[in-house]
Amino acid sequence: MRRAVIVSGLLCMLTGCLSTAGTHEESLGVGIVRGTLGVQSEGQVRLAQPAGASLQGAVLLLEGGAYVLSLSDGSERRVALDENTRIDRPAHVGDRVEAFLDDSGRAVLIRNIDHRTD
Repeated sequence: MRRAVIVSGLLCMLTGCLSTAGTHEESLGVGIVRGTLGVQSEGQVRLAQPAGASLQGAVLLLEGGAYVLSLSDGSERRVALDENTRIDRPAHVGDRVEAFLDDSGRAVLIRNIDHRTD
């Protein structure tokens, strides 16, 4: 009796797994991915462009979508961020950072340089 229960349970698991292969559920991932904001059509795909400029400075102020940096010449510069900006670790007021900017002036990469000695 116990053996029959185990065998029938194994058969249910095996046939259940086999019956789901190739079903509509597999294609659901495509729709989910295509529905996200980051998806671009094949004609819109761009290769990564190197940053147009870089700035080094101390963080004076953290705004929701920007860092305000104090540059070495004493000037202040607001560096705008967006969802595509890569940040190596969150900055705090007083941290020294290097910001790599694209052609429109938005930050592509912000990295903390406090630990560097060069």
